[in-house]
Amino acid sequence: MTTFPQPPPGLEAQALVQWAADTFREDLALACSAGVEDSVLVHLAAQTGHRVRVFMLDTGRLHPETHETFDRLRLSYPQLRFEVYSPEADEVEALVAGQGLFGFRDSLVARHTCCEVRKLAPLRRALAGSRAWLTGLRREQSPTRADLLATEPDGGSPERLKVAPLLDWDLARTWAFVSKHHIPTHPLHQAGFPSIGCAPCTRAIEPGEDLRAGRWWWERPEHKECGLHNRPGKA
Repeated sequence: MTTFPQPPPGLEAQALVQWAADTFREDLALACSAGVEDSVLVHLAAQTGHRVRVFMLDTGRLHPETHETFDRLRLSYPQLRFEVYSPEADEVEALVAGQGLFGFRDSLVARHTCCEVRKLAPLRRALAGSRAWLTGLRREQSPTRADLLATEPDGGSPERLKVAPLLDWDLARTWAFVSKHHIPTHPLHQAGFPSIGCAPCTRAIEPGEDLRAGRWWWERPEHKECGLHNRPGKA
């Protein structure tokens, strides 16, 4: 396992983002899916004085509002670098030829295959050359994230440090921060979508459902990850 620099204990979110930007500089990236947590991270990164690289994975099946929100963030924070990574066209064509447009609902293996082509392969290109990346993960989001650490190796090859500054924030605190700083956010949040991914894999949730109930709703809660946030030694 790669050894990485570690921040002083107990840093608040802005201080942790500042530490990451000061420590890794141009080797730091920020993964942005245009959800509210990522909007907060973009704002925090913009305060560091570093031109942090912000990337989105355009799977080819995102909501139009996701593109619009990402571009609003780009225009609001010109001190950052915004980039978009897409899957390879021939790989998408082979995927659809093999499983159809909605074959990812047939099995967990089929869905993971779709995520590999549309998200994980572009992620590897997006992270090429980076030693660390910022993510908007929060423990409250799902059972698969309850025991996360604020900084931990991502298990990739090569391995990078994953930094989650909002890990202990709840949703109320997240939205209060957005309101205070007038940060652009995804309009589908107001339509009952607390978690937003690809359009065919995302729905609004019902009152009382957990925050990730609208993601891959046909799967068990412990399976609701695409692979972006797999951990060493974890399924």
